Amino acid sequence: MTSGSGAPVPGARASIGDVARVAGVSPTTVSRVSMGFDNVKPATRRKVLDAMAELGYSPNHAARALRYGSFGTIGVIAHRLARTGESRQVEAVVEAAREAGYTVTLVDVDSPQSDEVDQAVQRLTQQSIDGLVIIRAETATPATLALPPGLPVVVSDSRFVGSHPAVGADQVGGARAAVEHLLALGHVTVHHLAGPVDSVPALLRVQGWREALEAAGRPVPEPWTGDWTAGSGYDAGELAGGDGVTAVFCANDEMAAGLVRALHERGRQVPGEVSVVGFDDIPLAGYLWPPLTTVRQDFGRIGAELIELLLRQVREHASSDARIVVPAPLVVRASTAPPPDAAPAP
Repeated sequence: MTSGSGAPVPGARASIGDVARVAGVSPTTVSRVSMGFDNVKPATRRKVLDAMAELGYSPNHAARALRYGSFGTIGVIAHRLARTGESRQVEAVVEAAREAGYTVTLVDVDSPQSDEVDQAVQRLTQQSIDGLVIIRAETATPATLALPPGLPVVVSDSRFVGSHPAVGADQVGGARAAVEHLLALGHVTVHHLAGPVDSVPALLRVQGWREALEAAGRPVPEPWTGDWTAGSGYDAGELAGGDGVTAVFCANDEMAAGLVRALHERGRQVPGEVSVVGFDDIPLAGYLWPPLTTVRQDFGRIGAELIELLLRQVREHASSDARIVVPAPLVVRASTAPPPDAAPAP
């Protein structure tokens, strides 16, 4: 509400017209920003958002939903946010949603069981969401996961490909690249420190590791199992420090960091005696000693692709079975080298 002079009345609820006047744009532009439309220049969007903040303007989401069929909110279900991969993916989704003008309601489920995920879905849909992003459903499957009919959904889980739009890193290809790099250096085989057995990404990385060794006709050692933490990598140092182990592919960077420390404490040099490769390329990876060779997951791109696929469904009111696989390239640093008994290059 404005006074006769055109300025907002103190204590009154700001209107869309008030925001338009302060931002120097049309009410239609303010409406587009509040509804998350992407046909607004970034500089203009920023002026409108600043004006909203200055005036304390809050769009009426209930009225917006009635008029436009949109609440401006996206639900996100994740599992074990303490894990680096999950937290970075959620961060990327939140950022992409914010750029599109949407807020995020997050539920972090305690257990990967399908009934836990179903309950999370019910809680979110009761809070009025436009669509749902499932970061990890783990043991839930398309057959067991109960979703409201017509709800736009995207997943970062390969098991849902064909049932829902899916986006994910090339887990298998990244693992293969890590193993092929180590074999090319002259290692006879590559040991693997895997993630938990109830984790789909961990199983896919095991698959890529095994396929690369079998394709090269190399021995396939029994994998060790960790829990994604540096502590479990450290504990695996007792196994990796044994004779015959010259190369280890770890399913994530944190376990690799713990393993490198354990090897150092046992007097085994990295990479002089044992080469180590991680997965994820977390920011810390390049600052470990030695800097860690690892497989990079582009979490920012994955988050942006998930939101793009979801909003396409929201705005076009059409289902999709699109699948986007984001490359997971190998980043070679100083933690890998030829084995100590490798023949010198001619």
